[in-house]
Formats: sequence, C-alpha cells, structure tokens
Amino acid sequence: MTGTKIKKRWIILIAVLLFLQFYQLPYYYSQPGGAKVLDDVISVEGGFTEEEGSFMLTTVQMGKANLFFYAWAHLSPYRMIYPEEQLRFEGETDEEYQHRQLMAMTGSQEIAKIVAYEAAGLDVEYDYKGVLVTSLIEGMPAEGVLQTGDHILAVNGEQVVTAEQLIDLLQGMDETSTVTLTVRRNDQEEVFEVGFSAFPDETNAPAGRVGIGISAPVTDRDVTFHPNVTIDTSQIGGPSAGLMFSLEIYNQLMEADITKGYNIAGTGTITEEGIVGRIGGAGQKVVAADKAGADYFFAPNEGGADDSNYLEALEAAEDIGTQMQIIPIDTFEEALVFLQSLPEKS
Repeated sequence: MTGTKIKKRWIILIAVLLFLQFYQLPYYYSQPGGAKVLDDVISVEGGFTEEEGSFMLTTVQMGKANLFFYAWAHLSPYRMIYPEEQLRFEGETDEEYQHRQLMAMTGSQEIAKIVAYEAAGLDVEYDYKGVLVTSLIEGMPAEGVLQTGDHILAVNGEQVVTAEQLIDLLQGMDETSTVTLTVRRNDQEEVFEVGFSAFPDETNAPAGRVGIGISAPVTDRDVTFHPNVTIDTSQIGGPSAGLMFSLEIYNQLMEADITKGYNIAGTGTITEEGIVGRIGGAGQKVVAADKAGADYFFAPNEGGADDSNYLEALEAAEDIGTQMQIIPIDTFEEALVFLQSLPEKS
C-alpha cells in the first residue's frame, strides 16, 4: 500500500469523525449531570454556616445531539433523546431556549427565597411592575399587537400583578372573545383589544384550548429580603431546584442545622405557597445524587399520581441498587417535617 493511499484513508477517517462530532441533529441529548452542594452557592448575610450535612441541587446535562450522542443514548435508560419541538417553542433559537431556561432558574430562586423567608417569619418586600411579555406565539392574536418587553397592567380594567393572575383572567374564553389589555410600553400606558384563537399543534396545548398567544409570561417585580441573600448558580438553567434552594436558604436563616449531618439531594419546582411540582429527568437525577453520596433524595410526589416523579425516582433507585432513600414530597412544610423527624447522624 502506498503512502498516498494511507494518507487518503486517514483524511477520510478524520473527516468522518469530525462529521459525527459536529453535525447536529434536530434533537437534544440528556444524561445524568452532577450534584452541587448548595452552601457553596447560597449565602445569607449573617446566616448560619455550620452545616454538618448538606443540601444538594441535582442536574441533568443537556445539549444538542450529534450522531454519536444519538446512538449512545440508546445504550442506557439514563440517556435520553428529545425532539427539538418538544423543548423549544416554534421559531425559538437554541440561544433563546437557553436564555429562557436561565430566566426560569432566576424565577425559581426568587420564589425559593420567598418560601424560606416566610417560613422563617422574616420580612419580604414587594414592588410589582406588571406581567412582562417575553415571547409571542407566531400566528396568534397577540402577535403584531403586543411586543416583547411590554408590561401588562390590567385585563378589562382589572389590575394584574402576577403571571398567575393574568392566566386566570384569560381562562374560560372562546374564539369569539376579546379582552382589553392595559399595557406599559416605553414608559407610556396604552390600551389594546386582543382576540383569542386555538393554540398551534406544536405547542402541545390541550384540545380546544384558546389563548391570545403570550408564551411564558413573567411576574416582573423587585423583591427585597432582610437579611440579604445571594445565589450564584452560573449557567445552570430551569426551575427544578426550587425545593432544594428553599431548604438551604431556610437552614441558613435558622439557628439549628436541619440537615442533622445527612447529605440530602433532591429536585422539584416550588410555588410561593410551598407546593412542590413535577420536573424532568427524575431518574437521571437519582443517578447523579447516588454518585455524589447522598443519603436521601427528595422527589415530587404529585399528590400520589400514578406517574409521579417519586415513582420514577424510586424505580431508578431500585434499578441502580443505591442505598440512598427516596422520599416523596408534596410541600415545603412536608420536607421540613421529615427533616425534623430524623435523628442526628452518628
């Protein structure tokens, strides 16, 4: 074999490997991530810092899938492939998707702070600015009427201060309905009339549901906490750390260590009322927590639903043979009660 033929084969092999590495498919790939100890990223001014154990945030590592990762995902139940349209809105770029995930994390942090401070009996001050329009659904009535960056202040003259209030006021409509929205745009108040239409199929909305076409509205407000608290989670996105954030913040606000010396991992969104909600990748997060040496893993129980995150986490724990105990959690208060019931770790 001549040296020229060998050289050509190496060039072809390198070209194939580069293609496999850099050609991106219309899918996202995910696998178990890590477990981050939260007292390293959360700091309450003058707060308790003598934790014997730890609260841990668990993550899923996710990115665009190439041909290698697409094939690799089929070799383990803890590696997953998701079509782009399952995660991203119509017309949303990868950068916009990542930004939306970071925004969700920011909102999750704020709610976790509120839950922890109120549970600790401390003051929280609110300054509401309206509901921020962050994204509009193509082809629906709000497109061309509203703009991203608008703040919705009222619906049919009724004041709106939270995204939940806005969603409630837009329920129960049909395609013949209209609403009047009071909007602040560029420091000026304007009034717009907006109709309703069915959601596009790609949004996976329930059959027959209608809306004006605002996607992921955000409660825009300034919230002040006393004492001050800071959270630094870098590029971790999504709302799924809400429960664990709130527990770590609460622990730093109190004078006794509620970890009791245990390493406690977990996942779950949280509402201002302290209700723990469903997340994605519960099984993958169990794998991450087990690798980090957690003693307990808190998983959303979802009121005992047949397909709850808790049952998904329990199945994963049994599959990998971990000694870590999986604990079903519905509320922040329920998590505290469980922690209070633990003996000090010897």
